[in-house]
Amino acid sequence: MWRALAAAAAPVRALLRTPPARRAASLAVSPHTGPADERVETRVTGLNPGQPVTLRAVAADERGRLFQSCAHYRADSRGQLHLGTDASHGGDYTGVEPMGLFWSLAPAAMERPYQRLVPLSTMAPMKVEVLVHKGHSLPGSIPGPVMAKAEVRRLFTAPGVRRIRLKEGVIRGSLFLPPGDGPFPGVIDMYGDEGGLIEFRSSLLATHGFATLSLPYFDFEDLPMILKDLKLEYFEEAAKFLQRHPKVKGPGVGVIGTGKGADLALSMITFLPEVVAAVSISGCSSNTVADLHYGETTLPGLRFDMEKVTVSESGVYDVFEALDDPTNPANSSSVIPIEKAKGHFLFVVGEDDRMWKSSLYAELAIRRLRQHGKDNFELLSYPGAGHRIDPPSTPFCQVAMDRVLGVPVMGGGESKAHAHAQEHSWRRIQEFLHLHLG
Repeated sequence: MWRALAAAAAPVRALLRTPPARRAASLAVSPHTGPADERVETRVTGLNPGQPVTLRAVAADERGRLFQSCAHYRADSRGQLHLGTDASHGGDYTGVEPMGLFWSLAPAAMERPYQRLVPLSTMAPMKVEVLVHKGHSLPGSIPGPVMAKAEVRRLFTAPGVRRIRLKEGVIRGSLFLPPGDGPFPGVIDMYGDEGGLIEFRSSLLATHGFATLSLPYFDFEDLPMILKDLKLEYFEEAAKFLQRHPKVKGPGVGVIGTGKGADLALSMITFLPEVVAAVSISGCSSNTVADLHYGETTLPGLRFDMEKVTVSESGVYDVFEALDDPTNPANSSSVIPIEKAKGHFLFVVGEDDRMWKSSLYAELAIRRLRQHGKDNFELLSYPGAGHRIDPPSTPFCQVAMDRVLGVPVMGGGESKAHAHAQEHSWRRIQEFLHLHLG
């Protein structure tokens, strides 16, 4: 009998000695392919309760330069993670940040610092690999073993959006048309004194139903190589071209600009009847850098005083105090007479902008409008945000290499606050343009 009992107990003892099956981690990212300005939902399952893991994102730009980010998480009691509800406890950001892995992407340790991750071509998706590593690894260190991974494809041009390269009279640039018959509200999109053709905001606006003209004004094809004197007639021809396009709704068009592009936007809505809505992102209320001519009228450009530029021990340039003071009576001829505009303004500023005093400049613009009995403006002012407020999830870059000067320049801001400003302002910018462009 004892032998029979022992024989029966043997399988039980074998089961007790066998270690439990190891759980297989799984990473789900949704959508795998979607617009670059929309949120991604990231979930991890199959972990042990309370298990520490590091989530990483890795991407490469068109030049092959690597960018990466990481954050520390712990699985819940079910062995799961959801970046929409669970907080990061360390790494490149902390707290509940569903898109933190994307907006915290920065040059990898072996790459040259201070580079921006922005697409040169909007037609190909940006591929981002998301990985789950065992344990918590510090930024820049060798991460633990990979437990799961998935690839995300971020689209800057949605299916059906048409991109048309322009060489129309003196106009250069790219026209992005949404899918469908239209007509669509028309918008001109311009960036700052880095020059060249920057298209990713234009293509995203087209994804949201705007016929968008990405308009360079120097250092592109046969346009002047340097930012010197500018003629408003060039921008007038662009506005008339867009207004008359059969796919554009009209009767007026809008304009959105960042930095130098923002004060050009203010000049366009002031002097050009075709422009009825202007979005100024981190702009100045006076004309800057280059003299602006329109017929017999000239607005001198405020200049940068290089003696007021400071350089840190790490070689980062701070130009915050360098621009001529627009409140100085000697610079009154540079002030853009925006009270003459019949359209509407949206001012978007980061209160920690270190490129220049954009909060002050927005205040001066609004004060001028109010003094003339105007209420045709809105202000979006974001504490902790820096200079370049781009569409959502664009990686934050507190210090960026200046394309013209070739040195790193302080743009200001704090990563989390800046990311939130980008997400909030992008929605409000679209609402503003839809409202005032019919």
